[in-house]
Amino acid sequence: MNTQEHTFRILFVARPQKNNKEESSIYARLTVNGHRTEFSLKTDVKTKHWNKAKERVTSTTIDARKTNFYLEGVRSELTNIYRNLLINKKPPTPHTIKQLFFGNSEEDITLQYLIDYHAESQKDILTWGTLKNYLTTAKYLKSFLQKRKKRDDILLKELNYRFITEFEAFLRAHQPTDHQRPLTNNGIMKHMERFRKMINMAVKLEWLEKNPFDKYRLNFKKTERAFLTPQELQRLEEKRFGIDRIQFTKDLFVFACYTGLAYIDVHNLTRDNLVIGIDGGQWIYTKRQKTEMPVHIPLLPAAQAILEKYKNSPKAITQNKLFPGISNQRLNSYLKEIADLCNIKKNLSFHIARHTFATTIALSNGVPIETVSKILGHSKLSTTQVYAKVVENKISEDMLALKDKLNPKTNGKKHYVS
Repeated sequence: MNTQEHTFRILFVARPQKNNKEESSIYARLTVNGHRTEFSLKTDVKTKHWNKAKERVTSTTIDARKTNFYLEGVRSELTNIYRNLLINKKPPTPHTIKQLFFGNSEEDITLQYLIDYHAESQKDILTWGTLKNYLTTAKYLKSFLQKRKKRDDILLKELNYRFITEFEAFLRAHQPTDHQRPLTNNGIMKHMERFRKMINMAVKLEWLEKNPFDKYRLNFKKTERAFLTPQELQRLEEKRFGIDRIQFTKDLFVFACYTGLAYIDVHNLTRDNLVIGIDGGQWIYTKRQKTEMPVHIPLLPAAQAILEKYKNSPKAITQNKLFPGISNQRLNSYLKEIADLCNIKKNLSFHIARHTFATTIALSNGVPIETVSKILGHSKLSTTQVYAKVVENKISEDMLALKDKLNPKTNGKKHYVS
């Protein structure tokens, strides 16, 4: 780790006091890698004597010189703390520097300190999407503290089983004020799971003697993975849209239905990912971003046709991608429109394309689950079994085949089942 990997800034700010505008209180504002914290230096100055640009007192009095000398000392100490963290290969966060500046020990480590430490230490390990989910969990924790505990932070040593269960209850009662849907049970459990992982880190770092999650159990409910039936997929494929963004979204979704790729993996595809496979046909060789598992996918005709359609797209060529770039959020927004226009009564999202490939395209047409697992890039077969739905027409076909085998007239011999 070196200093060039981080941005660090100290700013002294003077704010007029509420009851006396002629007096101002000085605050230190720390910014590290875009993250900021601010704290009072318990020092007051005459408002008219504060130079905002130079961050110092302009008066020549002895008190003014003492204040300026103190501020330089604070700047020097904060800078040294920052440099020592880098030297000791510890993530420098605003809250870390603040706590060390005030001489807090590990017993005084707070939840916000842990959240910042986790984010900084994991930024090169976790994907941005995963880190973003942790940030969302952190926002809920902050909201819980402010609304239910009437405070901005809490010491780690104050956390207990009651805090854990009250946070879960807070999530269950949470009512979004924007367009978002209320949290589902499994969505709540994902937040609790991320919170637990952060606490586990604190235990491993010996910041906590006892894990408040020891007696807590996550309660995920098994859910049915939505997918498109053959009829719904056909209806979608045959639909043509006059609006380019809607048509492109549909094409990308159908491409995923015939390849099993997740949004980010489709987004990352370049021309280098197209190869001639062992059968002489066109394949996609890539890695799943989520797991880094390699996947080799023979292209079905429907997927090839979509690739052909966009191979000369100027935007895709400029970006060195197989498809023009579009965010997952926008895709899922457009998919809601597509579902309405195609009379599909499902909450259509891009990930449903992956389920559709596994269920409707592959498993229902007799592709062995082991093959499907390889194409999906799963490291465990048990992961693929979540997708192993068998639709009714496949059950019917299998039972008809069984009836033929058990037919007494077959080969003139009677068959018995033992």
